[in-house]
Amino acid sequence: MRDILNELEHRRAEARLGGGAKRIEAQHKKGKLTARERIELLLDEGSFEEFDMFKTHRCTDFGMEESKPYGDGVVTGWGTVNGRMVYVFSQDFTVFGGSLSETHAEKICKIMDMAVQNGAPVIGINDSGGARIQEGVASLAGYADVFQRNIMASGVVPQISLIMGPCAGGAVYSPAMTDFIFMVKDTSYMFVTGPDVVKTVTNEVVTAEELGGASTHTKKSSVADGAYENDVEALFETRRLIDFLPLSNREKAPVRPFFDEVDRIEASLDTLIPSNPNTPYDMKELILKIADEGDFFEIQKDYAGNIITGFIRLEGQTVGVVANQPMVLAGCLDIDSSRKAARFVRFCDAFEIPILTLVDVPGFLPGTSQEYNGVIKHGAKLLFAYGEATVPKVTVITRKAYGGAYDVMSSKHLRGDFNYAWPTAEIAVMGAKGAVEILYRSELGDPEKIAARTKNYEDRFANPFVAAEKGFIDEVIQPRSTRRRVARAFAALRSKKLSNPWKKHDNIPL
Repeated sequence: MRDILNELEHRRAEARLGGGAKRIEAQHKKGKLTARERIELLLDEGSFEEFDMFKTHRCTDFGMEESKPYGDGVVTGWGTVNGRMVYVFSQDFTVFGGSLSETHAEKICKIMDMAVQNGAPVIGINDSGGARIQEGVASLAGYADVFQRNIMASGVVPQISLIMGPCAGGAVYSPAMTDFIFMVKDTSYMFVTGPDVVKTVTNEVVTAEELGGASTHTKKSSVADGAYENDVEALFETRRLIDFLPLSNREKAPVRPFFDEVDRIEASLDTLIPSNPNTPYDMKELILKIADEGDFFEIQKDYAGNIITGFIRLEGQTVGVVANQPMVLAGCLDIDSSRKAARFVRFCDAFEIPILTLVDVPGFLPGTSQEYNGVIKHGAKLLFAYGEATVPKVTVITRKAYGGAYDVMSSKHLRGDFNYAWPTAEIAVMGAKGAVEILYRSELGDPEKIAARTKNYEDRFANPFVAAEKGFIDEVIQPRSTRRRVARAFAALRSKKLSNPWKKHDNIPL
C-alpha cells in the first residue's frame, strides 16, 4: 500500500511541475506567475479541488508521443472565493506554450458543463500560444466545443476571463463571449492575427503591444474591461468583482455586512451642481457618496469616459450603476458610450442586479462621424437594453435630460420604477438657446427679444416641475438625501415581479 501511495505522490509532484523547473523560472522572469500560483492567489487558501490532473494528450504525430506531460497544459477544478463556489481553469504556458489540444479542451469543457449544472461562475485564466499545430483540426474542434459552452453559459452563470499572457487566433473568441475580460499590462495581449501576419498582409508594422496590448483593448477597442499592473493585482480585483455577483441566474447577489448609515445626509451634494449650466462636475463624487462605504467597482474605466458603469452596494446589496459623466464630452451619449452601457445593463438584467441610473445628458453627440458609423443603431442598443430590463430600476436626474437621450436613460417611459429629479434638473426637448432659435427664428435679428424669449423658456422648462406635473418624475428630491431615497426605493422593489412576453429571443439592433 505504501508503494502505491508513494507512486501517487510522485505523479502528483510531476504534474505540479508542469513543463519543468527551467520553464517555470522563465515564466517568473517575464513577471508572470505559473498556472497553479495564479489559482492559489485567486481562490481561498486550501479550497482548490483539481480535476483531470493526470490527463495527457493523444497525439502521435510529429514525435508528440514521446512527450506526454500530465495535465496537458491546463489546470482545472473548483474552489471558493470568500466561501462561495467557483469553477476555474488556468492555462499552463510551461507545457507546449499553453497551446490548446483536444484533451486540453475536454478538461475546460468538463468544468464549464459542471458550472452550468451546479450554478457557479467560471473563471478562465488564459495564457496560451493558441491551437496546438501538431493536432491540426482536432485542436480547432476543441476550441469550437469551448465556444459552444461559452454561448450556452451566457446569462446562466457569470463568466470572467483573465488574459495573463498571449491570446491569439481562435483563442480570443472564447474570452470575447464572456461577461468580463481583465488584462495585465505589458505581459498580456489579444489579437486575431499577430504582428507578423499583419505585416505580410497589409504591410503595417506594429508591435504586439500596440496591436493587442492591455492599453489598446481598454482604451480603444473596448474588448477588455480593465487592465492591471501585474498578475497579483488582477487576481485580487477579480476576487473583489466576484463578491458583487450572484453565483448564477437562479440566485441573487450576496448581501454583505455594511457599516454605513442608510439615511446618511450628504450636505455637500446640495452644491455639487455648478451655477453655470455649462460647467462640468465629477459624477463619480455622487456615486461614491451614495454607495455603502464609498465602495465602487468600475467597469471599462478607460473607455468611453462620458458614461460610467460599475457596481456599488446599498444596504449591503449589489446595485449596477450607469451614470453620465459631464467631465467628458459634456456627458453626451455617443456610439462608444451607448455600446458600453447597453452591454452592462443587459448583464445586470440577466443576473437580477438592480440598476441605478444617474442622468446628466445634453443629448446624443452630433456630427458626420457619429452618423456615418451608425449612432442611430448603436444608441438604440442602450434604449433596447433599458426597455427590456425587468430588474428594479431607479433613476435620478441631476441636471440636463434633453431630447431622445432623456428617454434612453431609463426614463419612466421605459418602465423605470422610481424616477427622481434634483431641483436643478432640466427636462426638455433641447436647451433654451437652441429651442428659441427654432421657435422664434423670425426674431433672431433682435437680441433683446431673443434674450427675453430665452429667459422665458428657461423659467418654463429649465426645471423638473413640468415633468413632475405629468407624472414622469415621481418626486423632486433634495440632493443631500439622495442616498436615503435611492436605498429606500430599492428596498421597496425587492419583491418586484415583471416579465416580458414569451419569445425565443429578442433581436437587439446589433
